[in-house]
Amino acid sequence: MNARPSLVERINALGPWLLVLPATAVLAFILIIPVAGTLAESFSNPAGFFVNYRDFFADSYNRTVMIRSFRIAFLSTLTALILGFGGAYMIANASQGVKRVLLILSVFPLLTSVVVRSFSFMAILGRNGVVNTALMKLGIISEPMEMLFTQGAVIAGLAYLFTPLMILSLVGVLENIEDDLYLAAGSLGASPVAVFFQVTLPLAVPGMIVGSILVFTGSLATFVTPTLLGGEPQMTLATLLYQKAMISFDWGAANTIAAIMMGTAIFCVVVLGTIASRISARRAVH
Repeated sequence: MNARPSLVERINALGPWLLVLPATAVLAFILIIPVAGTLAESFSNPAGFFVNYRDFFADSYNRTVMIRSFRIAFLSTLTALILGFGGAYMIANASQGVKRVLLILSVFPLLTSVVVRSFSFMAILGRNGVVNTALMKLGIISEPMEMLFTQGAVIAGLAYLFTPLMILSLVGVLENIEDDLYLAAGSLGASPVAVFFQVTLPLAVPGMIVGSILVFTGSLATFVTPTLLGGEPQMTLATLLYQKAMISFDWGAANTIAAIMMGTAIFCVVVLGTIASRISARRAVH
């Protein structure tokens, strides 16, 4: 018969778990408990378990704000993906010296305050901003266009805000594509366009998914940029949450909106993560 493990052996076996216990407790206190409390509060209406959610979705204005928020987040993600892929592809194929410079330039906006970057777009898109001034001097328009407080302004601001994250997600993936694959495709008669769509793009899908998760969830949750560039006409879930909590003091509705945003973020992470896992598994089989 096998001897029972001694007390010392049991403590040694629990050693790794004991080492991570303090950090786990801190994370639970900072992250898990507040999130769990928010979810619990969203269901704590005395009139019923799902009353807060029923009231939220029964309001046509709330539904409009939610649809607008998803549309803005999706279009911001698509814009960041297009711009980020081009930037990441250029960085991945540059020489080492140029690559360092381009990476620094790509990451540098992340070191600047979100408020400052959003205000810069107000200066660009305002009635007397750079775009209107240039168009009027070129004679394309006779009077300034209203570009602020539109969905386009919010999408442009969010794409500018999160494109660096997309670039960082894609650079490593594109750098790890072996040159032999390009050479093999070229030797088989594939044109540069065919190589891009049949080799580069499929192999970059995992990085595209990771970057899309970061940009979509960030665009859905950010508050400053929609407030400054969209204002009241382009209210999103984040700005509606602030209004319910800090102006109307309707904490039940605020907790419900927060729970919907968290649920959407978790759903996106699970779905896109599953797609990335299946793509990686299929590639490993082949």
